[in-house]
Amino acid sequence: MRAVTIREKSIVVEEHPDPVPGTGDILVRVRAAGLNGADVMQRKGAYPAPPGSPADIPGLELAVVHERAAMPVPDEVEWEAAGGLPEAFTTAHDAVFTQAGLTAGERLLVHGAAGGVGTAAVQLGTMAGARVTATVRDETKRDAIAALGANAIPPDGFDEAGPFDVILELVGAPNLAGNLTALATGGRVCIIGVGAGARTEIDLLALMGKRGRIHGSTLRARALEDKAAAARLVEKAVLPGFVSGALSVPVAATFGLDEAAEAYARFEGGGKLGKIVLVL
Repeated sequence: MRAVTIREKSIVVEEHPDPVPGTGDILVRVRAAGLNGADVMQRKGAYPAPPGSPADIPGLELAVVHERAAMPVPDEVEWEAAGGLPEAFTTAHDAVFTQAGLTAGERLLVHGAAGGVGTAAVQLGTMAGARVTATVRDETKRDAIAALGANAIPPDGFDEAGPFDVILELVGAPNLAGNLTALATGGRVCIIGVGAGARTEIDLLALMGKRGRIHGSTLRARALEDKAAAARLVEKAVLPGFVSGALSVPVAATFGLDEAAEAYARFEGGGKLGKIVLVL
């Protein structure tokens, strides 16, 4: 097979042996695959592939997948959108609902809402009946995020827009003090992105006073049982939204496989709305 490959921290496309499925595995024909922040971290050596996955091939979406972690592609979803769906919507659903326990009527704040996981979280929160606020640094993207169901605001001064029952942190450490200020009593902060930094000081008295919770989450290193459970929840609670038209995958740009280096450059350049997708 031909695959995107990491060579000396650069992106190239090379021939690799075809994957061999093991017991319970499915060999998937890849028509499209979304790029993710973890790919960039893996290329830099900061996010190693889990045991059993090739260390020199980035990507979280497809190739060989255990049948328990597989999901069907709804007929209503085009291939390029399907390529950008699994990681973003599974990550968002797991963080917002399984981890943070968002319920109808609660207030959700999504930081860094213009990316793939951010746009997914905004839509899922809206579909579940939450009141969603989203921070978007690029003012030209705010109308598009508002159209997905959120009150789109600039990041500066977000702590005055609360209180919020659940805060999804996709930016990182610089937001944490403001998150505690904006948190409702009994509120939950779920951290799944630290692109702007991973270390900060927090006021534990403020956290105690709010009876708040802060927790972090990743999906990639989890056991098969956890990934299978997350896939079944997405199949039950998320995929019907694509059938009804309540959910969509905003695709900022598509690239061919041989344009993978350009695709990652576009991804790292920022300013996108939704997903960057490789289409084969």
